[in-house]
Amino acid sequence: MSIETSEKAYVQSRIGSDMSSTADLAKHFLEAVDQAAIASAAWRGKGDKNAADDAAVEAMRRTFDAVPFDGRVAIGEGERDEAPMLFIGEELGSAVGVEGVPCIDIAVDPLECTNNCADDKPNSIAVLAAAPRGTLLHAPDCYMNKIAAGPQLAGHISLEGTVTYNLEQTAHALDKSISEVKVVALDRDRHADLFKEIRASGAQLELLGDGDVSGAIWAAKDDGPFDLLMGIGAAPEGV
Repeated sequence: MSIETSEKAYVQSRIGSDMSSTADLAKHFLEAVDQAAIASAAWRGKGDKNAADDAAVEAMRRTFDAVPFDGRVAIGEGERDEAPMLFIGEELGSAVGVEGVPCIDIAVDPLECTNNCADDKPNSIAVLAAAPRGTLLHAPDCYMNKIAAGPQLAGHISLEGTVTYNLEQTAHALDKSISEVKVVALDRDRHADLFKEIRASGAQLELLGDGDVSGAIWAAKDDGPFDLLMGIGAAPEGV
């Protein structure tokens, strides 16, 4: 076996091992979002979105710090509006720097859609994504273009395509007319041109006040109420 082949085999083995470790930690990650959701729920309808967010952040941080892994926040939430947050680069876990433990990067929003929680409306959610160190997108707390759909549209839609192109591709892949295609998007002034193009195509459009993570989840489900989520939204939720 050549040195190059040996190095490739080692890298593949390491990736496989890291992915297994990530899967093994899944129950702890689920506990983290559970605790964040429970903590923020105490602030539902009380009109204080920052208090709800802070409760979720601290509950998630406490849960993570009891987990035997070397964690790092790759992308967090809160810089943009100076809200409570798990900050980018923050170390998490009870085994930071310990050799042989899983090294995991995390993208996290302890309380997505804080306004809805404060106003006792639906669709607030605690979310995170975890992956082996160095494999998550590192992005500042800014905005990004987004398009989300279920697996049946993989390879058919693209952020590089126009709105009309993606609607036509969706209709073709799902074997329906464009008038039957259902799109969800955040109700924002920045989406004025997007709304015009969607409506001009004949597709159906539903607007969300807040919470494009929930919109993306709905669009990804085979039996969900939407075929696509489109628009510009915050980067942490996108990752």
